Amino acid sequence: MSHQPEGEESAQTPEQLRAQVEHTREELGRTVEALAAKADVKAQAQEKAAEVKAQAQEKAADVKAQAQEKAADVKAQAQVKAAELKDHTAEKAAEIKEHTAEKAAAVTEQVREKAARAAEVVRDKTPESVREKAAHVGQFASEHTPEQVRTTAGNAAAVARENRTPLLIGAAALLVLLLVRRNRRRK
Repeated sequence: MSHQPEGEESAQTPEQLRAQVEHTREELGRTVEALAAKADVKAQAQEKAAEVKAQAQEKAADVKAQAQEKAADVKAQAQVKAAELKDHTAEKAAEIKEHTAEKAAAVTEQVREKAARAAEVVRDKTPESVREKAAHVGQFASEHTPEQVRTTAGNAAAVARENRTPLLIGAAALLVLLLVRRNRRRK
């Protein structure tokens, strides 16, 4: 409400007074609404809760997006590591295979050399009469062996000659196994 001196008040027209009263009423209504809003704690709490809820939802959406991004990154890194590990494993397997083949070839060669030396030693140390007797027994066995047995033995010998490398590797492995076993028994 505005205060005017008494002399000026009478100079106003009724319409001006009504407008002034209406203006004062509006001002008073706004003031009452503002005071009521300040006094309405429940409404303020609800507004604040709505704000906090909106902020929390926004933050949750941000965190979710970041988590999805991180998960995608971790998945991609895991796939890269898995591929690297697969490649590394394949390389190691190839190296081991190559190394094993080299060892097998070396052992096979050693077995051949030792077998040839052993045959020489047996031939050198076997008296001539025993060799002649063995040749005679071989000839006798050849003449008196049934045809079916000779055919089967011939087939087995042919298969052995065709598969010489696997047989030599198997023999080398057996020889290594026997040597290792013998060494373990000595200890």
